[in-house]
Amino acid sequence: MPATLTVETPAGETHELTAEPGAVLRDVLLEADLSPHGRYATRLNCGGRGICATCGVRLAEPPDPDHWHDDLADRFGYPRLSCQLQVQDGMRVKLLEKRVWGSRQSGDGTD
Repeated sequence: MPATLTVETPAGETHELTAEPGAVLRDVLLEADLSPHGRYATRLNCGGRGICATCGVRLAEPPDPDHWHDDLADRFGYPRLSCQLQVQDGMRVKLLEKRVWGSRQSGDGTD
């Protein structure tokens, strides 16, 4: 049974997507023409290997980190890497406006 996820763009548009549970979030976003990369990183990225940190997104309810970058992101308030996240039903994702990388989270965690 496909998973449903909600994606909010930096412009405030909301998109409902369906994907196989466990699919790589970065791949699902790219297939839907909702790139998690900033404009400079669209071509210059690691291709989903978790080393360039340009595909960061915010999640309403992030899972426990299981990748070294996501562990640090969780600890210091940085975006989570969409290439290291698996789609789960009900997932809510916020794409970030960014030049190259995402920025630290400020305030109450809703940024």
